[in-house]
Amino acid sequence: MRRPRVPGWLRWLLRRVGSVVLVAWVVATVVFFALRAAGGDPTEALLGGPGSQAGPEAVAAARAQYGLDQPLLVQYAVQVWRVLTLDLGVSYARKVPVADLLTEQLPGTLLLAVLALLLAWVLALAVATAAVRATGPVGRACAALLRGAEVVAAVLPHFWLGAVLIVVFSSTLGWLPATSSGTDLRGLVLPTVTLAVPVAGFLGQVMRDSLDEATAAPFATSARARGGSPVGVLWRHTLRHGVLPAVALSGWAFGSLLSGAVVVETLFGRPGLGRLLLDATMQRDVPVVVGAVVVVAVAYVLVMLLVDVAERVLDPRLRAVASLPATVRPGEPAVLG
Repeated sequence: MRRPRVPGWLRWLLRRVGSVVLVAWVVATVVFFALRAAGGDPTEALLGGPGSQAGPEAVAAARAQYGLDQPLLVQYAVQVWRVLTLDLGVSYARKVPVADLLTEQLPGTLLLAVLALLLAWVLALAVATAAVRATGPVGRACAALLRGAEVVAAVLPHFWLGAVLIVVFSSTLGWLPATSSGTDLRGLVLPTVTLAVPVAGFLGQVMRDSLDEATAAPFATSARARGGSPVGVLWRHTLRHGVLPAVALSGWAFGSLLSGAVVVETLFGRPGLGRLLLDATMQRDVPVVVGAVVVVAVAYVLVMLLVDVAERVLDPRLRAVASLPATVRPGEPAVLG
């Protein structure tokens, strides 16, 4: 008797849900023990910081109230259970639910990361297509300069680039504010550019190499032989193939932008998850740190899911392979009956 065949989309969805749970558990475990290994007593955050003059009775009461008097493994089990049940606990330092803090700070960081990713794609696509289309001595020289700019942009540290942008566009020219609030659109410009430029340099290199390969591929040669113009062949044929590696790396890029937000939000005085995470780490506020890192990790997994969907939309070959039965895959003998 044959077992009922599970639809391919359901298997795919179950794998993704399982990956989210696994990532949440691993991240919570690593962050919890890393904070404890770094030293410091979380009780200080409960009592107002390292300078508090709380007596032994107050320290003991605070530790008992928040379970810090329990063995470390018991505290770890409680923290992991809270993460898996979506109960992130209460901040030691701020005395408010961690979920409320994350709900307040996460939208600003996500907006900054999404805008930076869009700008990085625009810059990378513009530079890559300009380098591929360049012809003649002058064009080749410009293409070489663009390649050099991609390499330089990819290695620029966020804190240095942000400081330079503040000096030039805020202190010297006075065009843009040096600090960024949650509602000021002009204040988003410099943080977005600071985050986007290094990612654009990396994506541009990947996209340009892939476009070079696609331009020399037989399908592009056939399109040119049929009378297609260079611009038409680029936009109708080679670009769709050339951007696939960059699409696959967009999930990594988004994760890089979220981690870079810690530096950028601190540099520009912008409220967000990055500053919240940095402050909580310095205060040993374990529930906030674990909750923030888990939320970032889950957001990264969800973005990778969207990237996977985008790849399947852009590349019909992936859809064709996914639709094959489990017993029939490229490079393997078909099992019939």
